[in-house]
Amino acid sequence: MGETPHTRPTSEFHARNFSTADVGRLVAGLDAQDGADGVRRLRAWAQSALNPLPGEHVIDVGSGTGSQTLALAAAVGPSGDAVGIEANPALREVAEQRAAAAGGTARFLGGDALALPLPDATVDAVWCERVLQHLSEPDKAVGEIARVLRPGGRVVLIDSDWATALLHPGDPDAVAALMAGTLAAAANPHSGRRLPDQLSAAGLVIDDQGSQALLQDNTTVPWPLVRMMGESTVRRGLMTEEQRDRLYAALTEAAERGALHMSVTMFAVVAHRPA
Repeated sequence: MGETPHTRPTSEFHARNFSTADVGRLVAGLDAQDGADGVRRLRAWAQSALNPLPGEHVIDVGSGTGSQTLALAAAVGPSGDAVGIEANPALREVAEQRAAAAGGTARFLGGDALALPLPDATVDAVWCERVLQHLSEPDKAVGEIARVLRPGGRVVLIDSDWATALLHPGDPDAVAALMAGTLAAAANPHSGRRLPDQLSAAGLVIDDQGSQALLQDNTTVPWPLVRMMGESTVRRGLMTEEQRDRLYAALTEAAERGALHMSVTMFAVVAHRPA
């Protein structure tokens, strides 16, 4: 999600305050996450639990490059309507290009999670993945999701809890600094654990919960994401450039011999609006 009058600047992973050159790195980081086994497994579970049906109107809040919006569009079919809502115009452009290339029916709108551009009670199902962690007012975003859901409508929220992040090996001080920088970069770093409370507070009924460790494979480390984390930590004054470079070298060497551990736990909660 991007910065609007309603939000603070988002984390290093979803930001409008990127230069044109940075957008390419952001897309690369999101693509790497899309390909991760943990993300795929949790998405498969969550989509099955959400159960989007042919003919339904579904939205993907904070749709990024549109990969999940395309999956939702395939589920609701040509008689349905799958709309990705994304504040970042550069990401929205990527999503539109990819949807056109895939020949899918997904559509994309500019919009803020805190002010969804939709009428009340008009949506059958909502998907919102790894967005709330980037918002300083996540409760307001969940309230917006509850507002647009029709009675009986369903929602799945997926979010990371960055306090569960683990990284090995590396100098302990540098690793601790990188983890501190990652927590500082997220407006809502403990988002994953807060999802059930937020949905209940918005008047929705919890139906199911799941979790998945995003455990990084040594052969497909998302180096663009790691570099974004490192550079953010240096900018915040939590790590020197020398510490960052030594840490990069240690992580690279560990990955080459299959010894790198990099993980964070994601949580998913499925709920519905009472009829």
